[in-house]
Amino acid sequence: MKIVIVGGHLSPALGVIDALSENDTVVFIGRKYALEGDKATSLEYGEITQRNIPFKSLTTARIQRKVTSKTFPSLAKLPIGLYQAVTYLREVNPDVVLSFGGYLSLPVGYAAKMLGIPLVIHEQTLQAGFANKILGKIADKVCISWETSTQFFPKNKVVITGNPLKEFKIDDFPFIFKKSDISLPLIYITGGSTGSHAINELVEDSLSELLAKYRIIHQTGDSKQFKDYDRLCKKRDELPSELQSRYFVEKFILSTSVGGVFKEASMVVSRSGINTVSELMYFGKPALLIPLPHGQRDEQATNARFLQNIGLGLILPQETATPAIFQKSIEQVVKNKDEYLLHVKEARQILHPRAAHEIIHVLSYVVNKKSSQKR
Repeated sequence: MKIVIVGGHLSPALGVIDALSENDTVVFIGRKYALEGDKATSLEYGEITQRNIPFKSLTTARIQRKVTSKTFPSLAKLPIGLYQAVTYLREVNPDVVLSFGGYLSLPVGYAAKMLGIPLVIHEQTLQAGFANKILGKIADKVCISWETSTQFFPKNKVVITGNPLKEFKIDDFPFIFKKSDISLPLIYITGGSTGSHAINELVEDSLSELLAKYRIIHQTGDSKQFKDYDRLCKKRDELPSELQSRYFVEKFILSTSVGGVFKEASMVVSRSGINTVSELMYFGKPALLIPLPHGQRDEQATNARFLQNIGLGLILPQETATPAIFQKSIEQVVKNKDEYLLHVKEARQILHPRAAHEIIHVLSYVVNKKSSQKR
């Protein structure tokens, strides 16, 4: 199959890419830059081009639920996005388009419909994203990760596949700590692919206190607006040498190494996007979750409650997260690690281990259906 994959959510896209056969080819449509108006190259661009997969950068409108000063300038990009999407699809001539949601998916989904190319969408969340709700009406099939999403889509199109996870290489752990520090708990702190300025600030204001007790691997993102990575590197260099060696700060941790980081970590501090939550369930890692406070429909708070109810997470609302509370919350998770680990089996049983293969089966089905209709 020749497949166009539309980014939006990178982790499940990589999961499917990793599971495809050698006979399948992929072209990826996504964001070259992580944030609008910020020239930091996106993680998806790095991951996809590293795999030697053709990458097409799309410029289009972010669909906003509230009218702001940026709304109309952003909407003006919608025709550009549709034109680019049609151009890319005509150029590639794929057998099928697979979309993972987000604002980029709208022009590509409608371009596929205009050109008669089968469209399959995948919903990662416990509910449904705004773009996927729209595209669900025109998609050939809708793959969902959780049964709770069924209500948002036409029932005859829905296939419960689960949420595909990228292929993790757990033996690659490139961070070398001093032997004298190995007994200290290891904390992996991540704000997701774009990083989290709020989490980065909490770490910055707590760094000396945390490094007195723990080793830390910290993924900051590469925002040119906040310059968190540069600032935290400088702060690390100002620490006493015995603390410096306990702290690794990175803009991104690529998929080739992140499995090893998850494996070695005693706990994780993170946002609560559904893909991060799925990875925490897969690795069975206790987590301190700081949900994004302004996501659509309070989605990250819902995801955080889901993991907390399973017994693997503790929620710290961003609006109440002072450095002192942040430090106490981390200490609480580390102290009760064994209690959290009692729920690992339950968490893993909820996941669909063959999700990527199930999605590929759906792709084959819609491609074969179209071929049979042409005969």
